[in-house]
Amino acid sequence: MIPKHSPYGEGSDPNYTSNKDKQQEACGVFGIYAPEEDVAKLTYFGLYALQHRGQESAGIATFSGETVHLHKHMGLVPQVFNETILSQLTGSIAVGHVRYSTTGSSHLVNAQPVVVETRLGSLALAHNGNIVNTLELRQKLEQRNCNLLATTDSEMIAHAIASEVNSGKEWLEGAISAFSSCQGAFSLVIGTPTGLMGVRDPNGIRPLVIGILKNHPQRYVLASETCGLEIIGAEYLRDVEPGELVWITEAGLASFHWTPKPNRKLCIFEMIYFGRPDSVMEGESLYSYRMRLGRYLAQEAPADVDIVIGVPDSGIPAAIGFSQESGITYAEGLIKNRYVGRTFIQPTQKMRETGIRMKLNPLKDVLAGKRIAIVDDSIVRGNTSRLLVKALREAGAKEIHMRVSSPPVTHPCFYGIDTDSQDQLIAATKSTEEIEKHVGVDSLAYLSWKGMLQATGEDPNSFCSACFTGDYPIPVPEPLKRSKLMLEKLAI
Repeated sequence: MIPKHSPYGEGSDPNYTSNKDKQQEACGVFGIYAPEEDVAKLTYFGLYALQHRGQESAGIATFSGETVHLHKHMGLVPQVFNETILSQLTGSIAVGHVRYSTTGSSHLVNAQPVVVETRLGSLALAHNGNIVNTLELRQKLEQRNCNLLATTDSEMIAHAIASEVNSGKEWLEGAISAFSSCQGAFSLVIGTPTGLMGVRDPNGIRPLVIGILKNHPQRYVLASETCGLEIIGAEYLRDVEPGELVWITEAGLASFHWTPKPNRKLCIFEMIYFGRPDSVMEGESLYSYRMRLGRYLAQEAPADVDIVIGVPDSGIPAAIGFSQESGITYAEGLIKNRYVGRTFIQPTQKMRETGIRMKLNPLKDVLAGKRIAIVDDSIVRGNTSRLLVKALREAGAKEIHMRVSSPPVTHPCFYGIDTDSQDQLIAATKSTEEIEKHVGVDSLAYLSWKGMLQATGEDPNSFCSACFTGDYPIPVPEPLKRSKLMLEKLAI
């Protein structure tokens, strides 16, 4: 059991602190209500399947009646947990989290779940997304004498709920009241002694799905993606809807629409890159969607080449689609070291570049003397692409034509994807021709914004594509924009 004054859990070090307010970035959340099941172990495997969403820290909180058990630490899921630790996380309700952060907030104090005390008992919160009114919310909480110890907006949400509950409200009333004070992107899994909540913001920017354990009615699972359900043998029921709160107790699953005007804006970058290819969104696997992006790309930007290769892993489905549509042979030209994590989410540029050199190795006998089309899902900073092109040249590629299965990334994301400040985004400061020269390719072409959205087969207006257009569905305060820019410049 955790002492009531401690937000950290076993194995933690409260001396890990940061003097800068920094927002929570895209993460993986998991929750389960399953009496008589080993909820800690099921959560462990759920987080394992969601590991691609966060590689810096992992944590699990379980509820056994009024007692909450918590363990979280820096590292990958199998590094943070073992059989002994999991055996101590007893109960019928569990909340899990895997996290990544941007520069300056990779500290254990910011690991999740966040556990806070209320008059009704503990609550444990796992958050995926960013809220944008953090300054306003922090001031409000400080006026209520809330003891904020971490530097994430996730902690602020937890304390906002606790504050409402401590004022006399019950769990649902207090949570809904707190959510009305939060602006931005948040998919939440919240554990309490009596039940489990799953919540999405009114725009549903970050995903959250509901599953049920097979042959076990009334045993529900919440996860950021369907891959988190399948690994434990749970069946997908449906998505948590934008502006919906689901409340899971011994009575079953109840649904509450806590906002009067939901306006669905699922992050399109989840579908292009961030989600695992076997996860299902919009009724099909992301693998199928990404293949279709490649087909559209081949129609819009054909290339006279000998072979098509993809950048592992997220560029491969689009490369296969490009090959099928164009009739040009697909080949594996880059071999990935499976023991190196995603370079996109490392906290410093130096680490990103080191990770790239360790992660991808070109196949010389496949590439030598060939004109190649290399397909990637996006170009954000341009450094990855430049290093890859250099390696392909050294492997003997005769011509290199880069094709990108998304439009140019020109604006930062403030809703939970680490796309840097605008001056760090190469497409915000350079033309396609200038990027082509910078990267060192013989030609460069992007998929159009229209093609990207048409490939979804859904209403184009139901997606957030602000990183490509600058059209933010939720207004972003100027201080938040400036703070993101300053953190990048100072490399804090």
